[in-house]
Amino acid sequence: MSPQSRIPDPDRFKPSRRVLLIDRLMTKLISIGGIGIIAAVLGILAFIAWQVVPLFGKPEVAADGELALPAGDYLMAGIDEWGELPFALASNGDLVFVPVGGEVFKRRVVDGAKIECIVYRPSDKRLLIGLENGSVLPVVIDFKRNFQDGEAGSVEPQIEIGDPLDLDLGGGKLTDLSFAESDEARIIAAIVESGETHQLKAFRFTRKNTLLGASKFTLADSYELGGLIAGDPLKLAVSGRGDMVMVANSEGEVFYLHLEGDRFALRQSFSPFADTGAPQLATFDFLIGDTTLAMSNMAGLNRNFSLFIPEGGDERLFGQTKEFASLDATPTVLVPSLRNKSFMLVAGDEASLRHHTTNDVRWQERLGFQVAHAAINQKHNRILFLDQADRFHLYELDDPHPEAGWQAYFGKIWYEDAPGPAYTWQSTGGTDAFEPKLSLIPLIFGTLKGTLYAMLFAIPIAILAAVYTSQFLSSRHKAIVKPTMEVMASLPSVVLGFLGALWLAPLIEHRTPSLALMVVAVPTVCFLIGFCWSRLPIPIRRRIPPGKEFLVFAPVLIGLGFACWHLGPVIERVFFVVTADDGQRVGDFTAWWYQTTGLRYEQRNCLIIGVMMGFAVIPIIFTITEDALSSVPESLRSASLALGGSRWQTAWRIVLPTASAGIFSAVMIGLGRAIGETMIVTMATGNTPIMELNLFSGMRTLSANIATELPEAPEGGTLYRTLFLGAMVLFMLTFLLNTIAEVLRQHLREKYKTI
Repeated sequence: MSPQSRIPDPDRFKPSRRVLLIDRLMTKLISIGGIGIIAAVLGILAFIAWQVVPLFGKPEVAADGELALPAGDYLMAGIDEWGELPFALASNGDLVFVPVGGEVFKRRVVDGAKIECIVYRPSDKRLLIGLENGSVLPVVIDFKRNFQDGEAGSVEPQIEIGDPLDLDLGGGKLTDLSFAESDEARIIAAIVESGETHQLKAFRFTRKNTLLGASKFTLADSYELGGLIAGDPLKLAVSGRGDMVMVANSEGEVFYLHLEGDRFALRQSFSPFADTGAPQLATFDFLIGDTTLAMSNMAGLNRNFSLFIPEGGDERLFGQTKEFASLDATPTVLVPSLRNKSFMLVAGDEASLRHHTTNDVRWQERLGFQVAHAAINQKHNRILFLDQADRFHLYELDDPHPEAGWQAYFGKIWYEDAPGPAYTWQSTGGTDAFEPKLSLIPLIFGTLKGTLYAMLFAIPIAILAAVYTSQFLSSRHKAIVKPTMEVMASLPSVVLGFLGALWLAPLIEHRTPSLALMVVAVPTVCFLIGFCWSRLPIPIRRRIPPGKEFLVFAPVLIGLGFACWHLGPVIERVFFVVTADDGQRVGDFTAWWYQTTGLRYEQRNCLIIGVMMGFAVIPIIFTITEDALSSVPESLRSASLALGGSRWQTAWRIVLPTASAGIFSAVMIGLGRAIGETMIVTMATGNTPIMELNLFSGMRTLSANIATELPEAPEGGTLYRTLFLGAMVLFMLTFLLNTIAEVLRQHLREKYKTI
């Protein structure tokens, strides 16, 4: 054979055109797929951001025209629910309506009597007019929307004038009124000027409701309240239920009178602005819900006081919870919103829209005219100002998320009925008066807390199991163990949550000492067995083939677990003893835990989450860790063993450091699985958004909160967008952790680089 015949053909390794074509095609498809995935992720983020951004915006307020009223002396102004029919009460007793785009018309409500004072409660649609003859006239001002061919038409007033109610004023003159009304009773509080002094009185009118209709209100009780306060009464505010009468005197002191049975009692007195140079009140009124008093002084300073039970107390009292920036002049108008905790404060030509919960000035502007009266419609989308030149000024209001903002989501808020600022999540209530509590901090805390307990349970078990399986277990048994662990990963989380809630939680509640004993005893005995086994003579150890040592250890550990499980109740009866209600001493760990720590034992708690969510995470960490350990070159193991290292020394000092990057990746993937888990934490924790490190308390995570609240959240509403914000926070949290993990993984990979 010639030398040239032995030269290999240079084209034999050249790929065919078909292979090259397929290779180029697959390269493009993979590139397109990768770009598509990145685009999809960015698109999702863009959509979430689009939903979240409006939460942090300021309201839009724009002038929407002026309407002229007939010349007169107007005592109040109001507007209908839809913001289309402003009206005002003139001192001659006429209600003057000025439709937007229509002609002015009037309705006479008082005829032949002089009006001394009025009080208008738009929430009740009631106007109470105090007359010079000592009587008060109740008027209901409602509105009806007309529809024509299925389309919304004009708005018409529905006015109902009630029977005058005679008050026993002793010949005095009404200077201020406030009232509360229900179907069966009406409470009226009045300040009566008598000579140079002012008297404080209250009247209770009742009526009976029968099948034939309601009877007339008749005077049932009258109260002389002047003896309960100090100084001259100046302003009044009565709560909607009629059980609270708030009185401010001329010195700026406020008195809280509470109806207890059939009499009023002084419950509290305080001076809201005693520490300022202007203690006298300019305006004060209840916000929606009648739990907060918004007050301002003559210098324009605004402070809000809310009801709560002070620490160590047993009665709800008023305490300062918010303070706003001062206006430049003395406030003359205070208008609470009928939809949320917002209120309008007006001083001269300066108007300021504020929100109590977030302590935020939503909008503030100089209007260019002096405001005499103001109103906000029930839909909270239109503001009405009546100037001193008898002109209505309409403003469009777009403020859909006043209760949102950085402070609401990530800061401490002093909510109504709370003794101090707190991080709280409670998104919904029974009425519009409910104060949404939208702090994400308890949800972030719950997410991290649940993840921590799950990882504390999963990481030691998964990594040690992977080390034993890859380095010590025989190949025959390894072929059984590894597929079994991988099948565990396919268990649906809803099944694990179901088992945790209905099987494990009731079981652990009565066996907590048993579980604690197992956590201590099993690892301790394992170390002792390993230590003793390493000290046995080699001839004895050789009787057990390498990789099958578990056949000796497993029965011991199973027996130990069985013994711990049954010793737990004995330990409970000895060490966790409490006194029962009947005086007997009994062993009860849950009661002992509460008496000792002050923390409650909830059946569905973090311990259950640690076990069940850890059970879901273990297969992921185990599989990836075992693959990383098995990928360590056999030459490294052989070299270590040849140099006299034991199997344990080889695994600990050679294999584990070399595979550390892969093990770290396994832990981080398991961490991501735990952070995003939804069904297990929803079903097995009680889903309570509280901030306690207590192992035996519940929690709520960001993902579980989204799953729980989203079906009930109105699209585009504050809660709806807040849940998207929670999703954004969850994404940013996992992105941050994964970024840190990738940096550390690369560092470990470079440090222990051997392949």
